[in-house]
Amino acid sequence: MRLIIRELCGCGGLGCDSKRCGILTPLRHFEPGTATEPCACGFGSKTRAFAPKARSHGPITAPERFIGRPCAPLVNHVVQHAINATIWRMQIPYELILGWRYTRAGRATRRNGFISFISGVSMLGIALGVAALIIVLSVMNGFQKEVRDRMLSVVSHIEIFAPNGEALPDVVRTLAQVKANPQVVGAAPFIATQALLARGEDMKGTLVRGIDPAHEGEVTDLAADIQSTVLSRLIPGEFGVVLGGELARSLGVMAGDKLTLVAPSGQVTPAGVVPRLKQMTVVGTFDSGHYEYDSGLVLMHLEDAARIFRLEGPSGVRVKLRDLHQARAVAAELATTLTDRLLIRDWTRQNRTWFAAVQLEKRMMFIILTLIVAVAAFNLVSTLVMTVTDKRADIAILRTLGASPGSIMGIFVVQGAMVGVIGTLAGLALGLGIAFNIDVIVPALERALGATFLPRDVYLISRMPSDPQQGDILPIAIISLVLAFIATLYPSWRASRVNPAEALRYE
Repeated sequence: MRLIIRELCGCGGLGCDSKRCGILTPLRHFEPGTATEPCACGFGSKTRAFAPKARSHGPITAPERFIGRPCAPLVNHVVQHAINATIWRMQIPYELILGWRYTRAGRATRRNGFISFISGVSMLGIALGVAALIIVLSVMNGFQKEVRDRMLSVVSHIEIFAPNGEALPDVVRTLAQVKANPQVVGAAPFIATQALLARGEDMKGTLVRGIDPAHEGEVTDLAADIQSTVLSRLIPGEFGVVLGGELARSLGVMAGDKLTLVAPSGQVTPAGVVPRLKQMTVVGTFDSGHYEYDSGLVLMHLEDAARIFRLEGPSGVRVKLRDLHQARAVAAELATTLTDRLLIRDWTRQNRTWFAAVQLEKRMMFIILTLIVAVAAFNLVSTLVMTVTDKRADIAILRTLGASPGSIMGIFVVQGAMVGVIGTLAGLALGLGIAFNIDVIVPALERALGATFLPRDVYLISRMPSDPQQGDILPIAIISLVLAFIATLYPSWRASRVNPAEALRYE
């Protein structure tokens, strides 16, 4: 007796390149014999078994030959497995099955190996383009956030000051009206002007800020950090100054050294206008991490600044808010509540040109790098055109079996979409991996190359920041998938227009 058990071929009954392929393929071949030992299946018995040389058959392998008595439990197990596989395949549209098969097929020994290589290159191009977009935009976001945070450690959220640098009419009333706003968490008086600092032959132009050491920590993070160590040394009448670290290094001074401050308004004498000079004592330095302020800002006590610059009191009030992003709205509210004629300026206007330039650069980089993704996505056109040419016979057979032009088009749309999805996901993983670890990668590259990518005097910061944001990542992924889908339309349409009779004429 001879028993043949069959199951569906892995191709799903649609045909493959093997001559043995059919809707049913032999799985096990049994011949008569006497059982002497347990069968390998664990349910029956057999005398001996040997497997001939197996040849690759796409999704299946050439059957093993068992010489022995048929194993009934094994027969039932194999039949049930075949039924389950058939039911599972029937639940999935064959367009998805064939599209996925065309995407992953193609070893170097097969005739469509070159097509798969081109498909892999397209996938790699999409991944690199998406990763480049994520990395560049994350770095630009991080750069903007880092500079903004360091800037706001020195600059307050809102500044209220009198016109022409004059003293406030009533500083107590102004402070009370400002603190009445629920969004305000701190307010402190100040004097801001410019002056020259001289030591020997060295002279530097500086921004002089007179502060109240007891309240300055309420409006800036830098003052809060050094309030108990450095700012406490500013005593009225002793004319001490706190210099930025870069400014102190450029003048070659340290704590305890003397400097000469030259006020901008001169003193009228019979010999003419003579600059007002005042000897100051350096009581400490600060380092905000922002080169512009570290190299040009001088802090002194509010009363000393009023005496030197001949003011009757503070020239303005610095304000800190609960939410820095509400600075414009709160400034507009304060403009309606303050009774005196004062000027109001929020932090977004103090460096408006710089922030506008960063936003413009970010948009331009997004457009340029999106073109790179588009070029990689449209490489799918050549890949799918070659695939359609190679699969003309398969398309014709499917058409003769009843497949509609829409189904044929769907097969190749699935193939191109799979390449786009895999490339986009790989690009997201690569880009986010680098963006979240760029603070480790860049220093390693700087040490390996012996170079500095971010000089502090040019870029304000010395390390590469990164801030991946969902608002940037989602549009990148969507645009990549949409471009990949658009690139599949023309080759898929060409595949749906294949004439079966013409394609099978020379087969």
